[in-house]
Amino acid sequence: MTQSAYPSADPKSLAPNPWNTNSCSPELEKKLDASVSKLDMFKPIVVRELADGSLQILGGEHRAQSAVRVGLTSVPIFNLGRITDKKAKEIGLVDNARYGSDDTLALARLLEELGSVEDITSFMPFSDSEVSNIFASVSINLDELDMSEEDMLAGTSAPSPAKAQTHQTMRFRVPTEDVQGLSDKLEKVMRLQGFDEKDSLVNAGDALVWLLNRVEV
Repeated sequence: MTQSAYPSADPKSLAPNPWNTNSCSPELEKKLDASVSKLDMFKPIVVRELADGSLQILGGEHRAQSAVRVGLTSVPIFNLGRITDKKAKEIGLVDNARYGSDDTLALARLLEELGSVEDITSFMPFSDSEVSNIFASVSINLDELDMSEEDMLAGTSAPSPAKAQTHQTMRFRVPTEDVQGLSDKLEKVMRLQGFDEKDSLVNAGDALVWLLNRVEV
Protein backbone atom coordinates (compact mmCIF):
# COMPACT_ATOMS: atom_id res chain seq x y z
CA MET A 1 0.00 0.00 0.00
CA THR A 2 1.26 3.47 -0.83
CA GLN A 3 2.24 5.80 1.99
CA SER A 4 -0.56 8.10 3.17
CA ALA A 5 -0.58 11.36 5.10
CA TYR A 6 -3.83 10.27 6.77
CA PRO A 7 -4.26 7.97 9.77
CA SER A 8 -5.39 4.48 8.91
CA ALA A 9 -7.89 1.91 10.15
CA ASP A 10 -8.92 -1.65 9.40
CA PRO A 11 -11.77 -1.36 6.84
CA LYS A 12 -13.60 -4.16 8.65
CA SER A 13 -13.83 -1.91 11.72
CA LEU A 14 -15.62 0.89 9.87
CA ALA A 15 -19.40 0.82 10.21
CA PRO A 16 -21.63 1.88 7.28
CA ASN A 17 -24.24 4.52 8.01
CA PRO A 18 -27.93 3.53 7.72
CA TRP A 19 -29.00 6.37 5.40
CA ASN A 20 -26.63 5.93 2.43
CA THR A 21 -28.73 6.08 -0.76
CA ASN A 22 -25.85 5.27 -3.13
CA SER A 23 -26.08 1.67 -4.34
CA CYS A 24 -23.47 -0.26 -6.32
CA SER A 25 -24.26 -3.05 -8.79
CA PRO A 26 -22.21 -6.30 -8.87
CA GLU A 27 -20.67 -5.17 -12.19
CA LEU A 28 -19.54 -1.86 -10.70
CA GLU A 29 -18.25 -3.65 -7.59
CA LYS A 30 -15.95 -5.68 -9.84
CA LYS A 31 -14.70 -2.50 -11.50
CA LEU A 32 -14.20 -0.85 -8.11
CA ASP A 33 -12.21 -3.86 -6.90
CA ALA A 34 -10.05 -3.62 -10.03
CA SER A 35 -9.60 0.11 -9.43
CA VAL A 36 -8.54 -0.38 -5.80
CA SER A 37 -6.15 -3.16 -6.80
CA LYS A 38 -4.65 -1.03 -9.59
CA LEU A 39 -4.58 2.43 -7.97
CA ASP A 40 -4.66 1.59 -4.24
CA MET A 41 -6.65 3.67 -1.72
CA PHE A 42 -5.54 7.12 -2.91
CA LYS A 43 -8.60 8.79 -1.33
CA PRO A 44 -9.39 8.52 2.41
CA ILE A 45 -12.62 7.13 3.80
CA VAL A 46 -14.54 9.96 5.49
CA VAL A 47 -15.76 8.90 8.95
CA ARG A 48 -17.17 10.31 12.15
CA GLU A 49 -16.69 9.12 15.71
CA LEU A 50 -19.74 7.76 17.53
CA ALA A 51 -20.41 7.98 21.26
CA ASP A 52 -19.01 4.49 21.87
CA GLY A 53 -15.75 5.39 20.10
CA SER A 54 -16.49 3.41 16.93
CA LEU A 55 -16.10 4.96 13.49
CA GLN A 56 -19.00 5.36 11.06
CA ILE A 57 -18.50 5.88 7.33
CA LEU A 58 -19.89 9.10 5.84
CA GLY A 59 -18.13 8.91 2.48
CA GLY A 60 -16.47 5.94 0.78
CA GLU A 61 -18.56 2.99 1.97
CA HIS A 62 -18.19 1.12 -1.34
CA ARG A 63 -14.43 1.68 -1.40
CA ALA A 64 -14.15 0.42 2.19
CA GLN A 65 -16.10 -2.71 1.25
CA SER A 66 -13.92 -3.15 -1.82
CA ALA A 67 -10.79 -2.87 0.35
CA VAL A 68 -12.07 -5.78 2.43
CA ARG A 69 -12.81 -7.86 -0.67
CA VAL A 70 -9.33 -7.34 -2.16
CA GLY A 71 -7.65 -8.13 1.15
CA LEU A 72 -6.51 -4.73 2.44
CA THR A 73 -6.18 -4.59 6.22
CA SER A 74 -5.52 -0.86 6.45
CA VAL A 75 -7.11 2.11 4.67
CA PRO A 76 -6.59 5.88 5.07
CA ILE A 77 -9.36 7.69 6.94
CA PHE A 78 -10.37 11.30 7.51
CA ASN A 79 -12.03 11.49 10.92
CA LEU A 80 -14.43 14.41 11.43
CA GLY A 81 -14.82 13.60 15.11
CA ARG A 82 -18.18 13.73 16.86
CA ILE A 83 -20.69 15.60 14.71
CA THR A 84 -24.50 15.67 14.69
CA ASP A 85 -26.62 13.29 12.64
CA LYS A 86 -27.87 16.21 10.56
CA LYS A 87 -24.37 17.35 9.62
CA ALA A 88 -23.30 13.75 9.02
CA LYS A 89 -26.19 13.24 6.59
CA GLU A 90 -25.44 16.51 4.79
CA ILE A 91 -21.77 15.53 4.39
CA GLY A 92 -22.79 12.08 3.11
CA LEU A 93 -25.04 13.59 0.45
CA VAL A 94 -22.40 16.09 -0.68
CA ASP A 95 -19.75 13.37 -0.81
CA ASN A 96 -21.96 11.28 -3.14
CA ALA A 97 -22.76 14.26 -5.38
CA ARG A 98 -20.79 15.61 -8.30
CA TYR A 99 -20.60 19.28 -9.14
CA GLY A 100 -20.01 20.35 -12.72
CA SER A 101 -19.93 18.37 -15.97
CA ASP A 102 -17.21 17.18 -18.32
CA ASP A 103 -16.10 18.94 -21.48
CA THR A 104 -16.75 15.98 -23.81
CA LEU A 105 -13.94 16.76 -26.25
CA ALA A 106 -11.40 17.20 -23.45
CA LEU A 107 -12.63 14.03 -21.73
CA ALA A 108 -12.33 12.06 -24.96
CA ARG A 109 -8.72 13.26 -25.41
CA LEU A 110 -7.90 12.31 -21.82
CA LEU A 111 -9.42 8.83 -22.11
CA GLU A 112 -7.70 8.28 -25.46
CA GLU A 113 -4.35 8.82 -23.73
CA LEU A 114 -5.14 6.16 -21.12
CA GLY A 115 -5.65 3.22 -23.44
CA SER A 116 -8.27 1.19 -25.27
CA VAL A 117 -11.97 1.00 -24.42
CA GLU A 118 -11.35 -2.41 -22.85
CA ASP A 119 -8.57 -1.03 -20.63
CA ILE A 120 -10.64 1.94 -19.50
CA THR A 121 -13.85 0.06 -18.77
CA SER A 122 -12.05 -2.66 -16.81
CA PHE A 123 -11.57 -0.43 -13.77
CA MET A 124 -13.28 2.92 -14.42
CA PRO A 125 -17.00 3.63 -13.82
CA PHE A 126 -17.82 3.78 -17.56
CA SER A 127 -19.64 1.23 -19.71
CA ASP A 128 -18.42 0.30 -23.20
CA SER A 129 -21.26 2.29 -24.76
CA GLU A 130 -20.54 5.36 -22.60
CA VAL A 131 -16.88 5.39 -23.61
CA SER A 132 -17.82 4.85 -27.27
CA ASN A 133 -20.19 7.81 -27.07
CA ILE A 134 -17.48 9.95 -25.48
CA PHE A 135 -15.14 9.00 -28.31
CA ALA A 136 -17.83 9.79 -30.89
CA SER A 137 -16.46 12.27 -33.41
CA VAL A 138 -15.62 12.32 -37.10
CA SER A 139 -12.45 11.96 -39.15
CA ILE A 140 -12.33 14.81 -41.68
CA ASN A 141 -9.77 16.76 -43.67
CA LEU A 142 -9.15 19.90 -41.63
CA ASP A 143 -7.73 21.68 -44.68
CA GLU A 144 -11.23 21.64 -46.19
CA LEU A 145 -12.50 23.49 -43.13
CA ASP A 146 -9.99 26.33 -43.28
CA MET A 147 -12.37 29.19 -42.46
CA SER A 148 -11.67 32.61 -41.10
CA GLU A 149 -13.40 34.01 -38.05
CA GLU A 150 -15.42 36.25 -40.40
CA ASP A 151 -16.63 33.14 -42.25
CA MET A 152 -17.68 31.54 -38.98
CA LEU A 153 -19.57 34.67 -37.92
CA ALA A 154 -21.43 34.92 -41.23
CA GLY A 155 -25.14 34.40 -40.84
CA THR A 156 -25.17 34.49 -37.05
CA SER A 157 -28.32 36.60 -37.13
CA ALA A 158 -30.27 33.76 -38.73
CA PRO A 159 -31.67 31.00 -36.49
CA SER A 160 -29.39 27.98 -36.28
CA PRO A 161 -31.04 24.91 -37.91
CA ALA A 162 -29.13 22.64 -35.54
CA LYS A 163 -31.24 23.91 -32.64
CA ALA A 164 -34.35 22.29 -34.11
CA GLN A 165 -32.75 18.96 -35.03
CA THR A 166 -33.11 15.67 -33.20
CA HIS A 167 -29.59 14.52 -32.38
CA GLN A 168 -28.16 11.04 -32.72
CA THR A 169 -24.77 9.85 -31.50
CA MET A 170 -22.44 8.66 -34.27
CA ARG A 171 -19.24 6.73 -33.67
CA PHE A 172 -16.16 7.78 -35.61
CA ARG A 173 -12.46 8.06 -34.86
CA VAL A 174 -10.28 11.11 -35.47
CA PRO A 175 -6.62 10.70 -36.50
CA THR A 176 -4.47 11.54 -33.49
CA GLU A 177 -2.63 14.33 -35.28
CA ASP A 178 -5.94 16.04 -36.12
CA VAL A 179 -7.60 15.87 -32.69
CA GLN A 180 -6.30 19.17 -31.33
CA GLY A 181 -6.96 21.09 -34.54
CA LEU A 182 -10.48 19.75 -34.87
CA SER A 183 -11.23 20.42 -31.21
CA ASP A 184 -9.99 24.00 -31.49
CA LYS A 185 -12.05 24.59 -34.62
CA LEU A 186 -15.23 23.11 -33.12
CA GLU A 187 -14.82 25.11 -29.92
CA LYS A 188 -14.38 28.29 -31.97
CA VAL A 189 -17.51 27.60 -33.99
CA MET A 190 -19.48 26.80 -30.82
CA ARG A 191 -18.43 30.14 -29.35
CA LEU A 192 -19.04 32.24 -32.45
CA GLN A 193 -22.32 30.58 -33.44
CA GLY A 194 -23.72 30.47 -29.91
CA PHE A 195 -24.05 26.69 -29.64
CA ASP A 196 -24.45 26.65 -25.86
CA GLU A 197 -26.75 23.79 -24.94
CA LYS A 198 -26.05 22.12 -21.59
CA ASP A 199 -24.87 18.97 -23.40
CA SER A 200 -21.37 19.67 -24.74
CA LEU A 201 -21.60 16.65 -27.07
CA VAL A 202 -24.65 18.23 -28.74
CA ASN A 203 -22.76 21.52 -29.03
CA ALA A 204 -19.83 19.81 -30.74
CA GLY A 205 -22.18 17.96 -33.10
CA ASP A 206 -23.96 21.19 -34.04
CA ALA A 207 -20.63 22.85 -34.74
CA LEU A 208 -19.49 19.94 -36.89
CA VAL A 209 -22.72 19.97 -38.91
CA TRP A 210 -22.37 23.74 -39.34
CA LEU A 211 -18.87 23.30 -40.71
CA LEU A 212 -19.65 20.36 -43.00
CA ASN A 213 -22.66 22.15 -44.48
CA ARG A 214 -20.20 24.78 -45.73
CA VAL A 215 -17.82 22.30 -47.40
CA GLU A 216 -18.36 21.40 -51.05
CA VAL A 217 -18.14 17.65 -51.58
